[in-house]
Amino acid sequence: MMRTRPLKVALLGCGVVGSEVARIMTTHADDLAARIGAPVELAGVAVRRPSKVREGIDPALVTTDATALVKRGDIDVVVEVIGGIEPARTLITTAFEHGASVVSANKALLAQDGEALHAAAAAQGRDLYYEAAVAGAIPLIRPLRESLAGDKVNRVLGIVNGTTNFILDKMDSTGAGYQEALDEATALGYAEADPTADVEGFDAAAKAAILAGIAFHTRVRLDDVYREGMTEVTAADFASAKEMGCTIKLLAICERAADGRSVTARVHPAMIPLTHPLASVRGAYNAVFVEADAAGQLMFYGPGAGGSPTASAVLGDLVAVCRNRLGGATGPGDSAYTQLPVSPMGDVVTRYHISLDVADKPGVLAQVATVFAEHGVSIDTVRQSGKDGEASLVVVTHRAADAALTGVVDALRQLDTVRGVASIMRVEGE
Repeated sequence: MMRTRPLKVALLGCGVVGSEVARIMTTHADDLAARIGAPVELAGVAVRRPSKVREGIDPALVTTDATALVKRGDIDVVVEVIGGIEPARTLITTAFEHGASVVSANKALLAQDGEALHAAAAAQGRDLYYEAAVAGAIPLIRPLRESLAGDKVNRVLGIVNGTTNFILDKMDSTGAGYQEALDEATALGYAEADPTADVEGFDAAAKAAILAGIAFHTRVRLDDVYREGMTEVTAADFASAKEMGCTIKLLAICERAADGRSVTARVHPAMIPLTHPLASVRGAYNAVFVEADAAGQLMFYGPGAGGSPTASAVLGDLVAVCRNRLGGATGPGDSAYTQLPVSPMGDVVTRYHISLDVADKPGVLAQVATVFAEHGVSIDTVRQSGKDGEASLVVVTHRAADAALTGVVDALRQLDTVRGVASIMRVEGE
């Protein structure tokens, strides 16, 4: 039997995502009520610019006083889509203190202060859900927290930023340079006016921190995630990748160590074989591989950003939280029982593709090979080409620790025959 008294929802933020959440709540009100077991009512919308016309939203619901809205005491669920650290953090903790559960899409805040927010929710017996914080519409957080709760996840590997994937895909498919591809992404609305958070990997690093913490049941903060941006990737890098049967993606990689005693989390450009499913992820789409003991390899794919996809994830959380509210229960909370340390990037073992500008004369290859050998890094393949006294030397290694490779590069730069290190890129997905 459906309860007639509605569950009241406060919406913090009414931009691209927030306005779509409000629209779906209104247009799908009957379906949502049937799925939840009670009507849901939009009880207030906190915004910065109240004078802006918001189609489909009663102006009487609009307020600039977000604090007063979350303190009302009759709010069942607060939906936070304003982003940033403050005032979002204070508003969320205040919502818990005044009896509301929270649905958030705030990856930066969760990556930085997820532990404190979970503790605040638990102290008040409230829910904190955040499916929309990672990979837009793609169901990923809930499968990790619930569907795979009985399994052991060993690796999470994926493309979690649509802007960077669009740019790299354009460079790969057309031969465009980085700036040209970025300009197109900006013109099409895929990239912000200031794309730093995307192209320098900050956005993906926040998502990696969240995913690693859930997958490995441990504390992983944003500062624990190794990060490299993709602004230095060139058309020449793509040409080299194609010669190897690879392409280049900006990847978020979270791994449990082979001995199970530590984890790593990192974001950086990498070459992946064209045979790997992630190589075929085009445009602004996201895709994430999860590798678990019993389940094996799982792939999650779909639109990773945008108003409608992100709102879909928010509404899915809203339904779950409302159902919990009606049942007098809470869903999965924080799980960090393993307390595994996060290893530094120097301990990460992978393959490397190194492109060197060298003098075109006898003995250069022997000198370079000696440097690799002295640092314990085994060479898989070497390709050399050049003329008129200058040459390009491409070395692909077997698996080696990042710290060892750093030693190799430092030593190579000391050789008189090495003019410069043109690029260094990791090779993943094999």
